[in-house]
Amino acid sequence: MRLKVLPLISTIFLLVINAASQASETDRSWNQSVEPFKIAGNVYYVGANEITSYLITTPKGHILIDGGFKETVPQITANIVKLGFKVKDVKYLLNSQAHYDHAAGLADLKKLTGAKMLASVEDAKLLARGGKGDPNFGDQYLFDPVITDKTFSDGWELKLGGITMTANVTAGHTKGCTTWTTTTEDAGKKLNVIFVCSTTAPGYKLVGNEKYPEIVADFEQTFKRMKTFKVDIFLSAHASQFGMEDKLALLRNGARTNPFIDPDGYLEFVNATEKAFRDRLASQSAKP
Repeated sequence: MRLKVLPLISTIFLLVINAASQASETDRSWNQSVEPFKIAGNVYYVGANEITSYLITTPKGHILIDGGFKETVPQITANIVKLGFKVKDVKYLLNSQAHYDHAAGLADLKKLTGAKMLASVEDAKLLARGGKGDPNFGDQYLFDPVITDKTFSDGWELKLGGITMTANVTAGHTKGCTTWTTTTEDAGKKLNVIFVCSTTAPGYKLVGNEKYPEIVADFEQTFKRMKTFKVDIFLSAHASQFGMEDKLALLRNGARTNPFIDPDGYLEFVNATEKAFRDRLASQSAKP
């Protein structure tokens, strides 16, 4: 299924470099409330209109991916309760990327849930510094530091209540950017679910980046790898990346097939962000 979700490539992700705190107009526009809903199987949406957060439920407790802004936390916890689940039953907090619009709420969520915080080796360092010393943004977008209970490397698996979440370190957007994959069963069908970290480089210095000299090589490897994933349900750290608003409208209007099953939209997104990356790299390489 294809939806028009890609004009954001040159616009919405560049907005992140202009949004320093929840006081900004951009942040407020990204943090509007959304009624929580079931995406498929045991995967639920509990985030805001643009900044995403996902609840994966199991009989042994639940997993929460991303904490949004600090101001998103009340929405996330209220949405968990609205769906009929308990906040204290969240056993693990996962992060896609150590940027303030996805990580600023994690410290508060860790206190509220008592859950263990898991992050990739590289992003755990940035989370512990509260965003300080980001290789692309410096100290511009700080947040409450959060200490990771366990770090992992590429390919590590979290097993809970009969499900497996696989950590795929797809570096570039951050050094430890983590794309999570899992499977769920919905209407008798087994579906491959992907939670894309990010493949964008908003305002990044790709050539001569002394704080992240391997950034181009990391992006190159990430794009190569992203094309190998078998995807049914396409989700990511920003709702507009996968056209959530349009898909949710279809879902609520009784679509015969789940609109979140969108392998074509996934590949379209990867290809478009790769083109944007290569255009940016070419532009910077051409400068004296």
